[in-house]
Amino acid sequence: MSLLIYGLINSVILALYTVGFSLTYGISGLANFAHGALYILSGFVAWSLMNAAGLPFAVSGILAVLITAAIGFAFYWVLILRVRGIPLAELIVTFAAGVAILELMTWKGFYGLRYSLPVFVNGGVEIAGVGIDYQRLIVLASGLVLVIGLWLFVHHTRIGLAFRAMAQNERTALSIGIESDWIGALSLAFGAALAAIAAMVVLPLGVMESTIGYDVLIYALAVAIVGGLESTLGMIAGSFLIGYGQIAAARYIGAKWMVIVPLAAIVFVLSVKPSGIFGKFKELEERV
Repeated sequence: MSLLIYGLINSVILALYTVGFSLTYGISGLANFAHGALYILSGFVAWSLMNAAGLPFAVSGILAVLITAAIGFAFYWVLILRVRGIPLAELIVTFAAGVAILELMTWKGFYGLRYSLPVFVNGGVEIAGVGIDYQRLIVLASGLVLVIGLWLFVHHTRIGLAFRAMAQNERTALSIGIESDWIGALSLAFGAALAAIAAMVVLPLGVMESTIGYDVLIYALAVAIVGGLESTLGMIAGSFLIGYGQIAAARYIGAKWMVIVPLAAIVFVLSVKPSGIFGKFKELEERV
């Protein structure tokens, strides 16, 4: 039961890491390698608002999400627009921006035990003989609400429908008046906001360090590659495969093997099915 319960929690955490990265890529085709940096940056923004401005965590968390979304929006107009349409340049620019953010936080001394966000609710319960704290239950609930909310957003709002149109066929979307640059900027803003939301519910489980940004990026890439970069269903499937694989490896082999699982999954999937489990990209033999 502990394997099932904690495997589920770990899978939902990985899905929360990935949903913003997957959304941005699915809409605009932009692989935002600054995703992990924006995740941990939002945590430090919330911490700073709590400790420097004396704001409660709820207010600080909401402001941190909005500020991170604004940073993502600015990223597009300041950095991405100049190299838009050149995939390698887009990747290099976002990766360089992410590294710059993480190294700047390290230089400013943002690490150590005193940097942490408070849990939403103290205490815990016992489920089927397995103890679990309320914060991890909130993580599970947040993952479910986020997936349902995103589905409703993209199917029942004008911006969401514009996102879907751009993702399905950019030329047709342009022909009916949808501005690709604005959609690209909004997709990056929404992806950054989703990274910040994930940070607000996951970071209270431990301390904050800038190096966590690299881990989040690796996990997001692993889940997206395994499931299929442009597939929401694939993202969920990839989260569960890697999530349960990590918990099983930690239980039966050793905790240090948890880091190996996502990297091994990337290598295996790229060598067997490069498009991912539910990916729609053409396979190598079809492209050649």
